[in-house]
Amino acid sequence: MDTTLATFEKDVIEASTLAPVLIDFWAPWCGPCKTLGPMLEKLEAEYAGKWKLAKVNVDENQELAAHFQVRSIPHVVAFVDGRPVDQFIGVLPEGQLRQFIDGLVPDAGQAALLAAQEALADGRREDAYDALQSALAYEPGNDDARMDLIELLLADNRADDAHKEAELLSPKTTQGIDARYNAIKTRLDALDAAADLPPTDALEARVASHPEDLEARFDFANALIAHRKYALALEQLLDIVKRDRTFRDDIGRKTMLSVFDLAAHQPQLVSEWRRKLSMLLN
Repeated sequence: MDTTLATFEKDVIEASTLAPVLIDFWAPWCGPCKTLGPMLEKLEAEYAGKWKLAKVNVDENQELAAHFQVRSIPHVVAFVDGRPVDQFIGVLPEGQLRQFIDGLVPDAGQAALLAAQEALADGRREDAYDALQSALAYEPGNDDARMDLIELLLADNRADDAHKEAELLSPKTTQGIDARYNAIKTRLDALDAAADLPPTDALEARVASHPEDLEARFDFANALIAHRKYALALEQLLDIVKRDRTFRDDIGRKTMLSVFDLAAHQPQLVSEWRRKLSMLLN
């Protein structure tokens, strides 16, 4: 693809937000350019859309050449996410040229993760599922990708599938201090508990008639978390903290912290209840 000053914004800056773009500054009279140019075109075809080539004829685009301080050609500048990130001058052997390109191109697993994020942003949930599963096929140990999948499954009320994926998380995540995993575990535990509990209205009545029964209050909070009624759950959990910090090894406060992560998409709610918890503890 030939680019000029008039099309540079679209051809290079905008395009590089989707895939790396290599700008090849060249001229018809340049001998080394006749070697490098075909190599770049061959590799662009081979990489099948993972990066794009933009060619700039310096004789016809002196303003662009001056902007990039091109004094010797061939001169290649790499753009990623709308900005220049690397460059080289002259002709590289094909092996070194591949290394240069591979340093710019995201690996297959990362590309699948990006595709999943784009699909979710566009509301294409099935495409997001497919992309996340592809990412995990490339890199089964990628816990961040697996937690993306678990969160999507939970959002779609597919608790059994979410449990199966959670069992595949590494001990580094499940046994460490990972706020995101703790939030996921809190939701899964709440769903498990809610499955064996009476209906929510019966739990509410039980708490109303026996307000000192912290076990009942915690059951009620779990049922509310399972139904994603986070504000009401936080109210019950804060009451547990207020009544007895030692109950179940401070489970009221610990569960509140996990709910804050679960409700991260509701910043005002989280801020309000963080403040309430802080005031109680201070």
